[in-house]
Amino acid sequence: MSAPVLRAEGLGRRYGRRWALRDCDLDVPAGHVVGLVGPNGAGKTTLLSVAAGQLAPTTGTVSVLGRAPAASPAHLGRVAFVAQDTPTYASLTVAEHLTLGARLNPRWDAATAADRIARVGLDPSAKAGRLSGGQRAQLALTLGIAKRPDLLILDEPVAALDPLACREFHQGLMEAVADLGMSVLLSSHLVSDLERTCDYVVVLVDSRVQVAGEVEDLLATHHRLTGPRRDGARLPSDQHVVAASHTGRQSTFVVRTREPVLDPAWRVSGLDLEDLVLSYMSAGARDAARPVLEVRR
Repeated sequence: MSAPVLRAEGLGRRYGRRWALRDCDLDVPAGHVVGLVGPNGAGKTTLLSVAAGQLAPTTGTVSVLGRAPAASPAHLGRVAFVAQDTPTYASLTVAEHLTLGARLNPRWDAATAADRIARVGLDPSAKAGRLSGGQRAQLALTLGIAKRPDLLILDEPVAALDPLACREFHQGLMEAVADLGMSVLLSSHLVSDLERTCDYVVVLVDSRVQVAGEVEDLLATHHRLTGPRRDGARLPSDQHVVAASHTGRQSTFVVRTREPVLDPAWRVSGLDLEDLVLSYMSAGARDAARPVLEVRR
């Protein structure tokens, strides 16, 4: 198994008396498009900013591609970071952005940059300040991709885009992943963003990892059980209760298990990715999901 592209152990970041991230443990595997999902305020942006070397941790350790973030100019060149506001320089043209990218990045791929600009229909002479939100996002993504990184970090890259621009952004991202083979860490609070692109998901709530694993494996090992009212403590020990709800006569559980559910009293159904994520994001799931759960094959 290859080394993780990002590893955090006991990671925390404090602003004054407020902890934006605390006690975060995480391994992000290489070779995946990883979706980091959680509610607003969960610590996603802080985690990604620390990973990109823009913030220093208050506690704990973090490594990116086996080294401290931004450990050297060469190491910094292996990571690309597109922040939430898809930053560009309003007074520079699209072509000038590409020229700047070539000067700042020794691994710059001019052919890839020019090809992407043409395919997404950006006018090289247009100033970034006059581009639409979707066009600026595509320009920022182009700058990140043309850097030829081993790890591309995207913080809520489509949060302000309309549905069509969002679809075009994700399509461009997947084409780049297929062409260049880079690892991607993509944060979002919208599960629909992840379903388009991600094959690995990390759910972060209150700065703690609730569950992490390959999407296919997570969906195969989580089930919804519906049947007569029952105390969750009476379920078999191999059925980890993620979330539970009850009416007067009926109980519904979301459980994680690798074993078949044999009790005939239960009606067993699968979950989609949104159901799974929301189960872990619920208040009850935060209590049930500690310690960290990582589903492995």
